[in-house]
Amino acid sequence: MPFQTLLIANRGEITCRIMRTARALGYRTVAVFSPADADASHVRQADVAVALSGNAPGQSYLDIEQLLSAAGRAGADAVHPGYGFLAENENFAQAVIEAGLIWIGPPPEAIAAMGNKRRAKALMEKAGVPVIPGARVSGDDEQALKGAVDEMGLPVMIKAAAGGGGKGMRLVTEQAELAEALRAAASEARSSFGNDELIIEKALINARHVEVQVFADLEGNIIHLGERDCSMQRRHQKIVEECPSPAVDSSLRQAMGEAAVAAAHAIGYVGAGTVEFLLDEDGQFHFLEMNTRLQVEHPVTELVTGHDLVAWQLQVAAGQALPVEQDEVVFNGHAIEVRLYAEAPEQGFLPQTGRLLAWSPPNGEGIRVDTGVAVGQRIGAHYDPLLAKIIAHGPDRETARRRLLRALEDTLAVGLRTNRAGLVRAMDHPEFMSGAVTTSFVQQHGDQVFSGAESTELEAVAAVLLAGLGGDNTWPIGHARRLRLEVDAGSGPVERLVRVELEGDQLFVELEGERLEFESVRQIGKHVEYGRGGCFRRCVFIEAGQGGWLVGADIDLFVNDLTLSPPAAGEAAGEGQVKAPMDGTVVEVLVNEGEPVTRGQALVVMEAMKMETTLQADIDGRVSSMLIKSGESLRKGQVVAVIEPASIDNGH
Repeated sequence: MPFQTLLIANRGEITCRIMRTARALGYRTVAVFSPADADASHVRQADVAVALSGNAPGQSYLDIEQLLSAAGRAGADAVHPGYGFLAENENFAQAVIEAGLIWIGPPPEAIAAMGNKRRAKALMEKAGVPVIPGARVSGDDEQALKGAVDEMGLPVMIKAAAGGGGKGMRLVTEQAELAEALRAAASEARSSFGNDELIIEKALINARHVEVQVFADLEGNIIHLGERDCSMQRRHQKIVEECPSPAVDSSLRQAMGEAAVAAAHAIGYVGAGTVEFLLDEDGQFHFLEMNTRLQVEHPVTELVTGHDLVAWQLQVAAGQALPVEQDEVVFNGHAIEVRLYAEAPEQGFLPQTGRLLAWSPPNGEGIRVDTGVAVGQRIGAHYDPLLAKIIAHGPDRETARRRLLRALEDTLAVGLRTNRAGLVRAMDHPEFMSGAVTTSFVQQHGDQVFSGAESTELEAVAAVLLAGLGGDNTWPIGHARRLRLEVDAGSGPVERLVRVELEGDQLFVELEGERLEFESVRQIGKHVEYGRGGCFRRCVFIEAGQGGWLVGADIDLFVNDLTLSPPAAGEAAGEGQVKAPMDGTVVEVLVNEGEPVTRGQALVVMEAMKMETTLQADIDGRVSSMLIKSGESLRKGQVVAVIEPASIDNGH
């Protein structure tokens, strides 16, 4: 049946991506949003946006009654579920159909057939699709599950029978881990899918995760569009995907493609779907699960095949046949996608919350960015922390890799911790460069790739900037300043005592017992250029509170200027201007204009972030101007007092 107005029952980047194709095909679009998403990009991009009542998914994007009501209020006659949330919920699909709306997805019966992993594996075995040994073992109590483990032997993978996306999954390699893994998997499955049934299957260590994109129309035509390699994962969720797989040749591609098509035929599939396999070290593939929806990583297939999969979804739902047959599918080059998350990889990939102070996605030859965030948007704790998908396409894998590496280096996402720097290092890792990544990559190399890079040089640059030496300003020769900084390169804040000094044309920074020499540190807007040893590099500095974010190629560094410490005894004299090192409030003024002062003498007490800081004279002399009073608000860098040097002769 034809339709004109499409409601996307989702949020974030996938909603924006679906809208892009829908608008190009002439469809009107409807967004739904929770209160937390009121200012989100998908809301602003839609023709109509309908408010939902709560922030929690169960009160918003998982509430079938609210979603159907939103479709009615907005005049939508079709519903696209995106991925996640209700995309693989047969009850939602059935409710949409019973409401007289077009469902952009497979039949509810097909969703149900693949919705339970235990039943799905039994169906696949019957259809002749290879399955993982022990995959049909199931149970709903601890004793039954432990018995299955004893029968198969370790290692095993515990999975939620009713879900996907890494939720409710636990790898068990030691008997002592089993009880807690069962408890945690059941709890996570219950929370994510409302069903705590678990299955256990033999774990394939050092396997590859390779999936095949299938597509079917209402006339029974089913084709595949090649495979994607999704082996680099954290917490059983994919972070890097590529098409084609470096491990798959043409004969294996044909065999896996035929198995995937057979799986789709077995359940009467319609629309876009993905059949996922594990490819073991011997080159044998085993059915893992089928995702009855569009995948997060579908852009790599689109770039390599040249086909818009969302357009196909809309065309098939409107009753049109697939536009190509299997022998007309042509693969062109290579594409790699990474998922940019608001998370702290150095802290176990913990999701992060905060406001995006700066957001500048990359562009360039072969680069595509799918995103749903904007500058100033708050990233909350209610939903998945995915900020964007950054994808690179090239005539070959190495070109795609280089383009993606450069794109990540050019990406600016500041205001909260992200995995950007770790992804840069992952793209440059020898194992990824050689195409040899397995599902064990993060376990084996995560500390090296995601634990952060050496940041001493950028810490020194940050100290120069916070000391006021960046840009074209000049200090008197011999001027020195001490700072106490709080530095966070991803593993949590640590304090640094830093000394910055200008001698002739050279800047010197003493940091952690190391003395670094700079020819220059120039700040022009948010861009910073610094030179050492005749080599000039660039980074970005974004102010935030009393400090800021310094972003290098593979480092995202947050530096906070806690206080400006007085110069040590015997150091060169300062400039005679006492400045506030941070925003705050004047608590007390300790001296009056005209009073003589000595270097290091307390002049003003200020408060910031519930911490008092004493501002001190940096030279001997007389207070010629006291520019503030008690109770006054201060801005970072504001001059609070001016001191005339003691050597100045006033004619007396």
